[in-house]
Amino acid sequence: MPIRRKLICLVATAALSAALPLAATAQADYPSKPVKIIVPFPPGGTSDVMGRMMSEELGKVLKQPVIIENIGGAGGVVGTERGSKVAPDGYTIIQTGVGQSAVAHGLDPDLKYNSNSDFIHVTQVHSGPNLLVVHPSTPFKTLKELVDYAKGNPGKLDYGYTHAASGHMAMELFKQTAGIFMTGIPYRGGGPMMTDMLGGTIKLMFINQDVALQHIKAGKLRPLAVSSVQRNPLYPDVPTVAESGYKGFEALSWSGMSVPKGTPQPIVDKLEAAMTQVMQSPAIKQRMESQGFVVPVQGSKPYAAFVKSEIDRWTKVIKTAGIKNQ
Repeated sequence: MPIRRKLICLVATAALSAALPLAATAQADYPSKPVKIIVPFPPGGTSDVMGRMMSEELGKVLKQPVIIENIGGAGGVVGTERGSKVAPDGYTIIQTGVGQSAVAHGLDPDLKYNSNSDFIHVTQVHSGPNLLVVHPSTPFKTLKELVDYAKGNPGKLDYGYTHAASGHMAMELFKQTAGIFMTGIPYRGGGPMMTDMLGGTIKLMFINQDVALQHIKAGKLRPLAVSSVQRNPLYPDVPTVAESGYKGFEALSWSGMSVPKGTPQPIVDKLEAAMTQVMQSPAIKQRMESQGFVVPVQGSKPYAAFVKSEIDRWTKVIKTAGIKNQ
């Protein structure tokens, strides 16, 4: 080997040897500065609440501040796309969820990220059912009564939905499963939709269990079924869609925490352990369960498998329904 080439190789080897201990030290010292969580929705909604709950408790475990950056837009897609491009060093965590990480893949074939391959999913944070509710002026007391009416009167029942939200997907899956046709009325936000629902302009919808609670307690909405496989502790007397005759039916609102691909495994392992510790604390479990949320199985492997299954589920529903991106 020529002397010049040999010298270059020796210098490169020495530089690499020096860099490896530094990288290992950086990973061992992680985190040595504040950590950021990108919540891809505006402040105030369920996703933001879950992100802030995690940031507060995770900071205590990691012994570093964990701050929230809200990047809203396109149903969570804008913030998630940005999160897929950040440095994979563990200092930026991305909140993933049903809309931006599953439904979006069925709606947009040109999505700029792949939720299966562009992220390492650290753990799921929350899961919650949607509730099928009707206006009290309707005669329906059971899911069977509603389905029987819908089959006998195609298109005469109006339901509300916000595009691509978990409630929209739950309704599309329910219509396909029950073999019924109802008329969907689109809304730009949950607030106007709830106003029309309470006023009787629309007669039914799927809505997150925590949002529905106060209206059900006040007698302004009547629950017929929950979309989880098991009954929800907030609504012990409300049957599931599955036990009402549609075995296997499930449509959940959910979120979790992920990091961009390329994040070193020791950092992923540390985050996974820290987040699991947070989610298994009695204070967090009590806080979530009091609002009807469920603490899912924790860990990277189960969450990655769950995200993949949700992409497959909602892509099939969206294609069958012919739903287009807006």
